[in-house]
Amino acid sequence: MERFVTAVILGSLTLAQGATAQSKLTSEATTHASTTTAANATDFPPTPGGKSTVFGGEIRELDPVRDQLTLKAFGAHPMKILFDERTQVYRDGQKVSLRELKPEEHASVQTTLDGSKLFALSIHMLSNPNQGEYEGRVLSFNAATGELSIASGRSRESIKVLVQGNASLVRMGQAASVAERANSSDLTVGTLVAVKFSSTGKDIPVANHVAILAVPGSQFVFSGNLTSLDVHTGMLVVVDPRDEKSYQVSFNAASFPAAQNLHVGDNVRVVTQYNGLQYVATELTKN
Repeated sequence: MERFVTAVILGSLTLAQGATAQSKLTSEATTHASTTTAANATDFPPTPGGKSTVFGGEIRELDPVRDQLTLKAFGAHPMKILFDERTQVYRDGQKVSLRELKPEEHASVQTTLDGSKLFALSIHMLSNPNQGEYEGRVLSFNAATGELSIASGRSRESIKVLVQGNASLVRMGQAASVAERANSSDLTVGTLVAVKFSSTGKDIPVANHVAILAVPGSQFVFSGNLTSLDVHTGMLVVVDPRDEKSYQVSFNAASFPAAQNLHVGDNVRVVTQYNGLQYVATELTKN
């Protein structure tokens, strides 16, 4: 009888120890899973910052293995665009999964540069696939035909649009340039423009709105915080709170020795001249 009672007690202890061990393993597994999930959620680096450009067109190819799509934008050659879990996807204004992306979809893709490659910040499947926006630098303009060729600032991608007589041309940006009436003579090589266009079913889309952002030789004053500074290459980036945009400015370090004492986060005032390729500093002071 004693042996039986002892056996029962030992058996109960063994079961209790087994249950405790199993509970511990379950707890550890749950903790590990939670940790893994949290780690996966933070695997991606922050979304690339900087200026964004919107391309409208048709998704020709979709490679979910390389996280890459090919977009045939209106008036442009097919372009490779990267995407991942940070990319926001919408259909008819409603957020959807990346799995909703399919070839032959017409989409408007908001992109930015991630290193030297285009990255999709957001992808909007279009109810009206024949509209788009583009911001860049004028490569050429034929006043006789109205054909305008534009390239994005740091990207090699370019598009062509048709600027007709009924297109709206306006000046935006600095007060000195806005004071004058915009016209097609502003569309010289190097002029920065933001174009809204629609497709008429032909090879080249038609611009219905052209905003003149900067004409070569014009002066611009930026005041805000430094987000990047490289004295060696003579390049800085300042965010102007008036429009919350980032502006990359080139400067001659020898002409601005005080730049050696500047740091990222400092509030500065930069007087620049746009030369058709970039903003060049003529004055640089710390506020």
